[in-house]
Amino acid sequence: MTRFVLKRTGGALLVLLTLSVAVYLLFYAAPADPARLACGERCNPVQVAQVREQLGLNDPLPLQYLHFLQGLVAGREYSGGAGTVLHCNAPCLGFSYQTDQQVTALLLDRLPATLSLALGALVIWLAVGVGTGLLSALRRGGLTERALTVLTLAGTGTPVFILGLLLLMAVCAYLQWLPFPTYVAFGDDPEQWAWNLLLPWVTLGLFESAKYARLTRSATLETLAEDHIRTFRAYGVAERAIVTRHALRGAVAPVIALSAVDFGTMIGGAVLTESLFGIPGLGKTLMDGVRVVDLPVVVGVVLAIGTAVVVAGAVGDLLHALADRRVALV
Repeated sequence: MTRFVLKRTGGALLVLLTLSVAVYLLFYAAPADPARLACGERCNPVQVAQVREQLGLNDPLPLQYLHFLQGLVAGREYSGGAGTVLHCNAPCLGFSYQTDQQVTALLLDRLPATLSLALGALVIWLAVGVGTGLLSALRRGGLTERALTVLTLAGTGTPVFILGLLLLMAVCAYLQWLPFPTYVAFGDDPEQWAWNLLLPWVTLGLFESAKYARLTRSATLETLAEDHIRTFRAYGVAERAIVTRHALRGAVAPVIALSAVDFGTMIGGAVLTESLFGIPGLGKTLMDGVRVVDLPVVVGVVLAIGTAVVVAGAVGDLLHALADRRVALV
């Protein structure tokens, strides 16, 4: 297991390094001039040259990337003009072109909203998806299994923004059970935080649960068909014990790995849900940064999303190995 953990950790670090190189080259080696973007359309060539010097864009590209890595690890200093120096604390992702705020501080300010959305959706999609998939596998061939299969296929084919709009119209407009959601921070009012995130949780949870229902069903059926399950039945072991102690553990192992990856993706991938419900998270921040071409914000969010996916994938592999020790031997 130790060898497995070291191998996965080394692989994750290598992927993160590759990701940083790819993102930096994609955005800073592009035809668009970052100095022009930072200065604005009304800047004259002299002002653009000053901004380029302040941002260190006159250095060779490899040296710029090394400074970028240095900023992530130990912080970085930028020239503020007129002899002033701006210090950017590690992990430094630069300053927003629009607000002059440190990108790291901006992301940390938006992260709680995204984590609140992702954690609540995770609970729902695991509870609904695993429960539905397990029930469908145990009722194979019956009316229950057919009905759940139809619902699963419908959930898989329904776009998340359509599901969210339907819930908003039904729950908030027609039935008026809830007011239209307005994000409230957990520290300000925990009760309102939960009520205003209920519909976004249900929207993302139901959308993702369809995938987990299908995965759980196929994994459970595969596990129930293995030889050791037949042996347990031949020895007269109760069916409930076989399902809960043996079949469910084997079926849940791939679900754990996929959940970790999906949770990492959800850190920045819930753009439509955050925009639909007005949640000030990382996904909405990314869309706002793209709209106004705020390069440091876009780069920061992309790196944050990529890091979350890589770390979540590594954690998922570890949890998968703990649930199924055979994985650690691969």
